[in-house]
Amino acid sequence: MEQANNTRITYVIVKGISDVPELQVPIFLLVLLIYLTTLAFNVTILLLVCLDHRLHTPMYFFLNNLSILDICCSTISLHKVLISFISGDKSVSFFSCLMQSFVFTSFTCDELLILTAMSYDRYVAICNPLHYHVVMNYKMCSLLACVCWMLGFMDILPCLLEALSYTCYTSMEINHFFCDFLAIIKLTCNDTTALELYIIIEGVLFTTFTPLMLTIISYVYIIGTILRIQSATGRRKAFYTCSSHLTVVTLLYATLSYQYFRPSALISMGSNKLSSLFNTVVVPVLNPVIYSLKNKDVISAYKRYLSCLKTKK
Repeated sequence: MEQANNTRITYVIVKGISDVPELQVPIFLLVLLIYLTTLAFNVTILLLVCLDHRLHTPMYFFLNNLSILDICCSTISLHKVLISFISGDKSVSFFSCLMQSFVFTSFTCDELLILTAMSYDRYVAICNPLHYHVVMNYKMCSLLACVCWMLGFMDILPCLLEALSYTCYTSMEINHFFCDFLAIIKLTCNDTTALELYIIIEGVLFTTFTPLMLTIISYVYIIGTILRIQSATGRRKAFYTCSSHLTVVTLLYATLSYQYFRPSALISMGSNKLSSLFNTVVVPVLNPVIYSLKNKDVISAYKRYLSCLKTKK
């Protein structure tokens, strides 16, 4: 399967999560279970927010965007694992592989930006509550969401165009369970200096560091405002409205930091697969669970929906 040539490769082999035959069925069942759970939880959030008028607020508008991104990321990254087990075919066209990598990376960037928009929403709600509905109106929320989605795709587009120009590859085999962009770049024997520089400057500083700094700044102001609240009940209530978002932000950034910002000497393909698996499988399940368990409005909406179903029966 190894080769080095100057012609564009037409397909690649995605090795999958594990090569051990005895683990294939358990892995397939586990991935299928988690994927279906991800769909169920996030679709439930989407339906609740759409059907319950009490949840027609900016915070849940952005939560809907987050749920859509979780569904998309899980579907894009896991569909090949499930299909290859059923069909036995681990090959995928090289263009499709690049597109999968492009779309998945774009959605990951979108998720970071949406979480940043949510931190701004929490900042306005707590630091400027009297003008909250004026500032965070439907037009403003829609504009923020559109900008987040567009920036995520525009940021990764130069990487895709650069990768499409590469013609020399040392292998056709990707040691991953999906077409991760960094795993693809490792296969090329073309000069990747420009691409790596772009990833560092644009990818790390703009896509990761800037949203993180904006989120931290928002929470500095939020915490300062909460500490100035006179009553303990008021402080708890204010912090409670941010706790779900803060938990999700911490979880996502911690996962991405472990996956991409470890020293190269500590990175092995096995550990990188595990961290990617956690980011693409576990995090999309945990996000709706965190927002459900820590949010009285979502729990109340779920109970009302169940009551309506029982009444109709």
